[in-house]
Amino acid sequence: MNKPTDIISKCKVLFMELENLSLEQRVEALNRIRSELNEHSPFKTEPIDCIQWVKTDNVTANDYNPNSVAPPEMKLLELSIKEDGYTQPVVTWKREDGAQEVVDGFHRTRVAKESKEVRKRVLGYLPTVVINKARTERSDRMAATIRHNRARGKHSVDSMSDIVVELKKRNRSEDWIAKHLGMDADEVLRLCQISGLTEMFANSEFSRSWDIDTAAEAGEVETLE
Repeated sequence: MNKPTDIISKCKVLFMELENLSLEQRVEALNRIRSELNEHSPFKTEPIDCIQWVKTDNVTANDYNPNSVAPPEMKLLELSIKEDGYTQPVVTWKREDGAQEVVDGFHRTRVAKESKEVRKRVLGYLPTVVINKARTERSDRMAATIRHNRARGKHSVDSMSDIVVELKKRNRSEDWIAKHLGMDADEVLRLCQISGLTEMFANSEFSRSWDIDTAAEAGEVETLE
């Protein structure tokens, strides 16, 4: 029976051949090796178990991310990546055209594309993981982006309301929206009120859970004098 040390020794001999490959060939080979390792991993269902280096030009932004970063924070992110390196991969999903669309990590992607120093250091590539392959629906990807943002406490209210509206138009139920975006009934309703689409929820139990006039009378909100 092979021991772990025997397997590692055999791999080392094979890996020496990587030095004879061009950069693109080496990156492709390493990516495929990681994929093969992932197939035999006890953690194969976790995206982080299979990081792939992808050319930055093949990673595209999504059109719904509600997270915005102020210029000073963007500079700090660039400094962090310059000093500490990429400590988190960009979360993506693989489109039919072969491109990888960002689910989480839009600003980390921007640094790799826009910072000359970082782009040179990572050789024009970006560390990515692909979100669970079964999540191909746009609404699932949008929900995943929101969860990542909300877990960090960062999201734009206006953009969030736009997303709730789109999910509603995609026939996602109020319960689904609340569950998958990590909200409660009140939050969903407030976002719909901001967007002016409360009529879409007219027959929903959510419409009875929070009303700005009754809430003001109960002293639940502050009024401006």
